[in-house]
Amino acid sequence: MHDSHDAFICRPIAHVRSPYARRIDAPHQPTVVEGTETGAQAEARIEFVAGFPEAAFGDLAGFERIWLVFVFDRSEGWKAQVRPPRGGGKRGVLATRSPHRPNAIGLSAVELLAVEGHGLRVRGLDLLDGTPILDIKPYVPYADAFPQARAGWIDEIDAAQGRHSAPGPRRPRSAPPR
Repeated sequence: MHDSHDAFICRPIAHVRSPYARRIDAPHQPTVVEGTETGAQAEARIEFVAGFPEAAFGDLAGFERIWLVFVFDRSEGWKAQVRPPRGGGKRGVLATRSPHRPNAIGLSAVELLAVEGHGLRVRGLDLLDGTPILDIKPYVPYADAFPQARAGWIDEIDAAQGRHSAPGPRRPRSAPPR
């Protein structure tokens, strides 16, 4: 058993190079692009840190999707309950995909376009430029997809608002000076 003060040290293996510089620019979910500047899923690059062996990621070629395990490095703490962007009142943070989590760790399935150079070209991510990547795993459909799985309170929102009705990116409350 671990003591509650045990710490786990993780170091990034890569960083994201994406068109999203600020949280308000990025979609709430990778597949929800309505309201983004282009209205399309963004292409981005995962650049491995210097010295990271190519042998560790070369065999990803041929996988259509990969899981990115990353750090919400701009998260500013967390609360036990948060208000999801789709509405419906406050929910326990662990029943949401809020970036403000006890350990600020995120998981995202993205489309792998190519293994090229010392990195990966991907599409359909919602991560900010510079986001640290802790790990990458292949998406394996027979083990990772459960399309008939229930989704708790999200199923209730889907019934009321329509399936996949997540909002696009937030806009600043006031226009920036020109």
